[in-house]
Amino acid sequence: MTLPTSAPAAAKKPIRPSDRFIAYVHDLCDSNGTRATLRRGLGLPVERCNYLHRYLVPWTSEQMHPDAKRAHYAVAALIAARPRTARDTPPTTPADDDAAANWYARPNLGAALGRAVNQQVLKPATAESALHLMSRQSTDAIHPSLPALTRQLLNGNVAIDWAVLLEDLARWNRDRDRIATRWLESYFRVTSAEQAADDDTRPETPAVNEENDS
Repeated sequence: MTLPTSAPAAAKKPIRPSDRFIAYVHDLCDSNGTRATLRRGLGLPVERCNYLHRYLVPWTSEQMHPDAKRAHYAVAALIAARPRTARDTPPTTPADDDAAANWYARPNLGAALGRAVNQQVLKPATAESALHLMSRQSTDAIHPSLPALTRQLLNGNVAIDWAVLLEDLARWNRDRDRIATRWLESYFRVTSAEQAADDDTRPETPAVNEENDS
């Protein structure tokens, strides 16, 4: 008697290359010396990141768009420059199909700034000014400002989805309007949700009787 063969399990889709890169950088940062080397690339163009090549060249290629290559170097340096409190928090790397399917539901920089406002890490005027300014700039202007901004977020215990930031920076100069719009929409969704929650918890004002009005 021949037993029926079970159907082969469906192969899981590999996690996104950006997620794999972020996991790789986190592993590199387990070494204090490597972390210090990667940190030397903060805010710098690839051409001035000579000490980072030995670690990051395997993740780039000659065919990779220069903006994408710079994004990889920039995000690696930002991860290496995290404050100690952020380094002690284990990274979460999505590894299943749902995480890949829900890519656009993952928090971008606009959402992170929204959480920073809700947690009183940043004032609304400061966060909105940063978003509107970046929406008018090229990555040449954005990259030097990211170290201070991301450090402020991390010091306030606001997590950053590095893979999302990596992909957004890689495409920014070619798709700035769409990405900037997504950041702004995410920011206002997060802050509006907090305001709505505050409104729901406020005690209702008792209705004034018509008799008292007379």
